[in-house]
Amino acid sequence: MKIFLIGLPGSGKTTLGKQVSSLLKIQFVDLDDAIEKSERRKIAEIFTESGEGYFREVESHLLKKWTESNSHFLMATGGGTSCFFDNMKMMNETGTTIFLDVPAMEIAYRISTSESKARPLFSKMSSDVLKDQIETLRTRRLAYYKQSMQIVSGKDIGPKELLAIIRTESPP
Repeated sequence: MKIFLIGLPGSGKTTLGKQVSSLLKIQFVDLDDAIEKSERRKIAEIFTESGEGYFREVESHLLKKWTESNSHFLMATGGGTSCFFDNMKMMNETGTTIFLDVPAMEIAYRISTSESKARPLFSKMSSDVLKDQIETLRTRRLAYYKQSMQIVSGKDIGPKELLAIIRTESPP
């Protein structure tokens, strides 16, 4: 069983992923954490020192390794993972993809009330600017996100709801 959570930053991929993987008793993988471990530097440093193109190549390479593995896991992908190379196709062909479609206003609230170091890209934005940035990002990425096998919409997506979807969609 391979499950990929897809969505914007702040949509709950990591938080829900940890909870649901525990309920399923399978490994949880945060793709951004795997990239940082592989590169031995933070995502922000990779972008600054090597550029987004390099980051996206590393991201796609690690995603491919996971999709080709025999491991069972639930992965929280990066917000842009599905938008580059053939990543979305690769995830759909090897597992179950679920788009967590959370309203921009809710994401802006979550990001503005979370620890600012966790999301340096958004840390200095006012809530109105942040909401507009999230809306713009959503518009650019929505065509990729909608290729997911399942779309779960709303600001109150919980582990039980996600678990029910996974049990319906994923082969044992």
